[in-house]
Amino acid sequence: MKKTTVLTLLMFSFMGIAQQSIDQKVNDLLKKMTIEEKIGQLNQYTGDNSATGPITINPNKQAEIKAGLVGSMLNIIGTKYTRQYQELAMQSRLKIPLLFGQDVIHGFKTTFPIPLAEAASWDLQAIELAARIAATEAAASGIHWTFAPMVDIGRDPHWGRVMEGAGEDTYLGSKIAFARVRGFQGAKLGALNSVMACVKHFAAYGAAVGGRDYNSVDMSERMLWETYLPPFKSALDAGAATFMNSFNDLNGIPATGNKYLQRDILKGKWNFQGFVVSDWGSIGEMVDHGYAKDKKEAALAAITAGSDMDMESNAYRYNLAQLVKEGKVSIDLVDDAVRRILRKKFELGLFDDPYKYSNPEREQAALNNAEHRKIALEVAQKSIVLLKNENNVLPLSKDTKTIAFIGPMVKAYKANMGFWAVELPELNYDKWVVSQWDGLQNKVGKNTKLLYAKGCEVEGNNKDGFAEAVTTAQKADVVILSIGERHDMSGEAKSRSNIHLPGVQEDLVKAIQATGKPVIVLINAGRPLVFNWTADNVPAILYTWWLGTEAGTAIADVLFGDYNPSGKLPMTFPREEGQIPIYYNHFNTGRPASNETATNYVSAYIDLKNSPKFPFGYGLSYTTFEYSDLKLSNTKMTKKGTIKVNFTLKNTGKVTGEEVVQLYLQDKFGPVVRPVLELRDFQKVKLKAGESKNIEFTIDNQKLSFYNDQLDFVSEPGDFDLMIGSSSTDIRLRDRFELLN
Repeated sequence: MKKTTVLTLLMFSFMGIAQQSIDQKVNDLLKKMTIEEKIGQLNQYTGDNSATGPITINPNKQAEIKAGLVGSMLNIIGTKYTRQYQELAMQSRLKIPLLFGQDVIHGFKTTFPIPLAEAASWDLQAIELAARIAATEAAASGIHWTFAPMVDIGRDPHWGRVMEGAGEDTYLGSKIAFARVRGFQGAKLGALNSVMACVKHFAAYGAAVGGRDYNSVDMSERMLWETYLPPFKSALDAGAATFMNSFNDLNGIPATGNKYLQRDILKGKWNFQGFVVSDWGSIGEMVDHGYAKDKKEAALAAITAGSDMDMESNAYRYNLAQLVKEGKVSIDLVDDAVRRILRKKFELGLFDDPYKYSNPEREQAALNNAEHRKIALEVAQKSIVLLKNENNVLPLSKDTKTIAFIGPMVKAYKANMGFWAVELPELNYDKWVVSQWDGLQNKVGKNTKLLYAKGCEVEGNNKDGFAEAVTTAQKADVVILSIGERHDMSGEAKSRSNIHLPGVQEDLVKAIQATGKPVIVLINAGRPLVFNWTADNVPAILYTWWLGTEAGTAIADVLFGDYNPSGKLPMTFPREEGQIPIYYNHFNTGRPASNETATNYVSAYIDLKNSPKFPFGYGLSYTTFEYSDLKLSNTKMTKKGTIKVNFTLKNTGKVTGEEVVQLYLQDKFGPVVRPVLELRDFQKVKLKAGESKNIEFTIDNQKLSFYNDQLDFVSEPGDFDLMIGSSSTDIRLRDRFELLN
């Protein structure tokens, strides 16, 4: 037997012994626990500050911790405070440590771009590294557990929480889910730079009707399995420690009380060994759904369905013991939930040292690590998408004499953090965050003069600042306009019926464009917006999302060409709200429109083109790329075989750049209709000016498989179109192959 094989077997043997040891410790502890102490482990409370949901006032919180009636806390930030609460838990009879959770969504002190912006980077290594740094800082601050990543597929930009996910595509979303879990959890739970990931929201929350947060979801099982579940499975394959159920009902059953989702799929078919936490108050909210008559009935539904920990609804705390006593809930269900939670506490090493994550010296070192800011800058640069650049307005010359920087976002600091930024009470945003104004000031030389005018607010109809803005623009050689949403207009409970640019901002764009000066627009947002006049008339547009701590520096680097933008859209941008939901991988229908103007008895609008304003996968560069010499290793493939796909990518421009090459497939015929195209692979490739590189993809049976009407994951013999390009609509190379029986 080879030496490596022996070592591998020994490693797995030791892992098995270690797990057996933890399971034995869990079982021994479980035997000592009263029913009240067991239920306490299923009970999670928030701290009294920085709540991320409706606070329940509980003056007995500390006493309950001392009595062993609380298993976890959220929104307790910092080693000082986590230690104080852990000391209370150490006064309980069995001294079971608390878990501390926090919404560490896109960074901790060092704030990275919002997740949708990170997805625009299509850079899995960068996304994993961002999560790694967030975990390092959070763990050093006493946090054991983050409520991330959100892996919901989002096809409706009305829904404010699209900012928290990876966009509309299942393949891209699955890859990003895997990367973020690995980033948060690192090599091993229990490491001092690791936090438990919590994959959310299980499941289908992103398909809420009308894009209205917390709303119902109604979909076929095939849609559920093919589009919405794969990112969750990918996160589980990455080793995710916990899952969070979702607020929505799915086909009439609230996810929190949905046995099919939690017991049959997650804990059954997928064999998930971690634990499931409810979303904030979602167990109690089953009463409002009309699914349970009171919290007691809601507790019965939730524990039966497989929801292990109750976040902030007190449904388990006050009802579960009575349900067990009445014989309505088996103690085995309670024990299973407690066992799952205790196992994670042992894996984190909290029983060996409850204060291992409460070291103030380590906290200060992690929160002031200059390398973290450097990486935040790199991720922010990669997240910016160049939407338009007529006549090569960008990049700006560093010899530009006068620049007018106009708009409500220019001098903002905290706004650049975006929704779900961790609010550290001691943080001075004016000194920590690089504003867009500061970024530009730091970039330009002494010979460049910067002018400023606010122009207008984000919202409202006041145009009093227009005159000053126009006068300022007229004095400049070039104008940069920074507009968009407030940072808190996209996020949880931030659904918008109108996703046009808010207020009079587009009127400000019109007024500045009328000066005849070259205009560059920066759009700061957490979702795709509608900005048709700007898109049609302004020569240069950068979609800058919300980029975090280093926003100003990243934007300045892109404006002046010190970084060549490489972002690609992870969501389709509609022309108008009437197209929503709009996504690239739709079905053809029996009456597809033959072109953009066809409307007579075809699937089309009579007053609007079918096509989006900006398609999925779209993004420009300061250089150009040529795709050529497509070769397939074979034009026929068996289900056990593969096809190698090779082509040449060349940078035909004058500067170094990165291109996200995208491989799409279409199954031409099948037992269920298939999308017009589906992303099945991608690579981000960096090339110097004039450089060429051979790019290779591998097609296997997995990439050709889908869920049929019996929910079997299968491939079907037949023809497949292969498409390679720069976006879902910019296909450069095509070929066809056949899958054989």
